[in-house]
Amino acid sequence: MENQTNYTEDNIRSLDWKEHIRMRPGMYIGKLGDGSSPDDGIYILLKEVIDNCIDEFVMGAGKTIEVGIKDKTVSVRDYGRGIPLGKVVDVVSKMNTGGKYDSLAFKKSVGLNGVGTKAVNALSNYFRVESVRDDKQKAAEFSAGNLTSEEEITESTKRKGTKVVFVPDDTIFKNYKFRNEYVVRMLKNYCYLNTGLSIYFNGEKFSSENGLKDLLEEDIKEDDMQYPVIHLKGDDIEIAMTHSKSQYSEEYHSFVNGQNTTQGGTHLNAFREALVKTVREFYNKGFEPSDIRKSIVGAISIKVIEPVFESQTKTKLGSTEIGPDMPSVRTFINDFIKTKLDNFLHKNPETADLLLRKILQAERERKELSGIRKLAKDRAKKASLHNKKLRDCRVHFTDIKNPLSLESTLFITEGDSASGSITKSRNVNTQAVFSLRGKPLNSYGMTKKIVYENEEFNLLQAALDIEESMEDLRYNKIVIATDADVDGMHIRLLLITFFLQFFPEIIKENHLYILQTPLFRVRNRKETIYCYSEEERVNAIEKLKPKPEITRFKGLGEISPDEFVHFIGQDIRLDPVMLDKATTIESLLEFYMGKNTPDRQDFIIRNLKVELDVVAP
Repeated sequence: MENQTNYTEDNIRSLDWKEHIRMRPGMYIGKLGDGSSPDDGIYILLKEVIDNCIDEFVMGAGKTIEVGIKDKTVSVRDYGRGIPLGKVVDVVSKMNTGGKYDSLAFKKSVGLNGVGTKAVNALSNYFRVESVRDDKQKAAEFSAGNLTSEEEITESTKRKGTKVVFVPDDTIFKNYKFRNEYVVRMLKNYCYLNTGLSIYFNGEKFSSENGLKDLLEEDIKEDDMQYPVIHLKGDDIEIAMTHSKSQYSEEYHSFVNGQNTTQGGTHLNAFREALVKTVREFYNKGFEPSDIRKSIVGAISIKVIEPVFESQTKTKLGSTEIGPDMPSVRTFINDFIKTKLDNFLHKNPETADLLLRKILQAERERKELSGIRKLAKDRAKKASLHNKKLRDCRVHFTDIKNPLSLESTLFITEGDSASGSITKSRNVNTQAVFSLRGKPLNSYGMTKKIVYENEEFNLLQAALDIEESMEDLRYNKIVIATDADVDGMHIRLLLITFFLQFFPEIIKENHLYILQTPLFRVRNRKETIYCYSEEERVNAIEKLKPKPEITRFKGLGEISPDEFVHFIGQDIRLDPVMLDKATTIESLLEFYMGKNTPDRQDFIIRNLKVELDVVAP
């Protein structure tokens, strides 16, 4: 016992704010990530800076925000009031310093804890803040939260406002890159929620005149709408909704105080509930809730005084009250929808008729499927007892109070050897594996019936638990892990087709990814480098010369579990599967999976890349 460490005052140390943020970044920005997910830390940093600009706009100061991202350098400029010059350094480097403690000025703001830009500063290897007001300017520069230079207050002819430039620290955010698609979506959401605001991103302008109506009209093509978007606005609440002709499941966009609550919460639950109640009363029919909501595409935005969220990154609203001495969220939304939607349907009988037709169609389809659904469920239950297709993990996406829930991942892989390698090297807490037997069925043009009739699809649907609602999705990331050869590409395409056809929100909400695996291993006696491209291979050979050993991986099955752990661990490389807003799902499926056409042959020939004997992933 003598060598036991003594527990004295010397063991207790106080971290200053910078050290604490850098040591525990997850407490401030959620997960780190490399930019392949829209909720990765680098986008939270950008959001924290823009939130301050939005607050200025809400206060009536500055209608334009300019955002620029070049490589890893981000700049954000607003034309608001500018930070008071004497406080420029404090606001970005002293905890609990900010303008949002005055509850009247910012009572419906999201960034209420005075941390925002301090976290950005601490997690950036370069950070510059510049403020202009009263024809004077002041600037300061930092590195990892430490002040490196401070300029004196000088005269200025620039327009008033604040400019922040930062470079996320690549020792914290490994191998990161900003994906413009995610940034554009974030900026568009800001515009939908703040009509009259203009945001320029790398010179391209985004703005919205009709708020959530514009969001839905961009999300769903006009010829796929069952009826024109119903758009309802009130004090502190806005709702837009329509039904899709082709989509099977429900899809929602929800916001609180301008924050995109991707995991919903009390406000979204109230919206779904109130919609069913109002529709039943309007038609005086006891429709099933699932028939009313099937294929709905909806958006809701509310403002709450000092909201309570269920997670650090504010993705799920926990508040039950709109504010002190005010009605509950549920009552507030229910009363609004009951009055406004009922009035709308009375005044627009054509829309009411089209909505009724959609509900009756959903009812018919549900009844047709009910027999086969029961058989399929029984089969899935039996199969799950004996079937080794799914090797599950312990933490799921639905365990929202567990910080690891965002890391929950399902790898879909093909063949015993690849499945075996991933299964042996995975993290059993957050990584599950689903094994395919050969190539899945081409589901293009088929009805939902096939999901129940095809054992593999039925088991995959059961593993994901998305039959009833996307809210039950058990994994945040669904990763297709196939060989980077022609067969592997085909399996990827067939799986993407399955999701596009029956569960497009999996792709729309950024849950589907392709696993990048190395094509080469280059090593000498001291070091091993895994290479994902020809360029990386050349660089590795140069670094490990004179005569490194080079191995070419032809398939996942060739990679041992000891090595595989490197590719699905901290340094995992994922390519998100994204939908281009300009392309409808129907046209995409028709192009890739429809009858073979000269257009597709031309496309394949134009896009073929030959690099030695490497098939690019």
